[in-house]
Amino acid sequence: MLTIHSTLIEDTFAEAFPMTAARLIVTAETPEWARIAGREATGYAASVIGCDAEAGIECELAPEETPDGRPGVRLLMFAFSRDALQKAVVNRVGQCILTCATTACYNGLPPVKDKNIRIGGNLRFFGDTFQFSKKLDGRRFWRLPVMDGEFVCEDVFGTIKGVAGGNFLILGESQATALAAAESAVAAIQQVRGVICPFPGGIVRSGSKVGSRYKKLKASTNDAYCPTLRGLVASALPEGVHAVYEIVIDGLDLAAVEQAMRAGVEAACRPGIVRISAGNYGGHLGPFHIHLHKLFASS
Repeated sequence: MLTIHSTLIEDTFAEAFPMTAARLIVTAETPEWARIAGREATGYAASVIGCDAEAGIECELAPEETPDGRPGVRLLMFAFSRDALQKAVVNRVGQCILTCATTACYNGLPPVKDKNIRIGGNLRFFGDTFQFSKKLDGRRFWRLPVMDGEFVCEDVFGTIKGVAGGNFLILGESQATALAAAESAVAAIQQVRGVICPFPGGIVRSGSKVGSRYKKLKASTNDAYCPTLRGLVASALPEGVHAVYEIVIDGLDLAAVEQAMRAGVEAACRPGIVRISAGNYGGHLGPFHIHLHKLFASS
């Protein structure tokens, strides 16, 4: 039996799956305007069950870390295919970053032949023939005239096969206790580079299962973890648990997701947290099986 700070860690695994990922660097004249652009561009991107992408702010960047020497943020966006990702990124950059005061947008991954998506090259038409491009060190940048000067956007963005759906469940004695633990978990995960927690505030209150009694729905509430359904369904909740929050993690590679899960679980284990579990579908959904006990095997 594995426990961390008296919290039981179930011997189970999180089931993750591959998704195509892009990394964007967004800069602006001030850190706040960069944050505003990042928040807008990653909105409504919690789950591809109902969104065009899963997205979030990976980290903030100091001026010395950005291509143009201005403060910025780095964003990660995930979709099931490269075509779907290109459509989502073009729409989000065009609607939320191009429109945001003082911003510019750059590729954050090495471009690889036949694995790139065209972003600036699609948005350039907004310039209505007044746009122009410049090539620097083999990278093409489009400059579009806008009302506060110019919007600079890199032509192509690299993509890689990332890992989505890393997760763990926090089972608490009360809503307040479980939420505080989940907030601590997200804060710890935010220190890990190469990952995002795409749900609101990084926390999921509406965990889902595959399928539904309604035939048209692909997913529905995870009734086994709903406290109000205890006694009506085959509940997975032990005695004393009255609230559950899920943390979902997407990352650029499996190692980053595992590191984030480890950090998040450790931060969540505290008085009032009865158990840590994880969501899986019997190993049939995705090829990446992240076993909770193995995460701490060398600890």
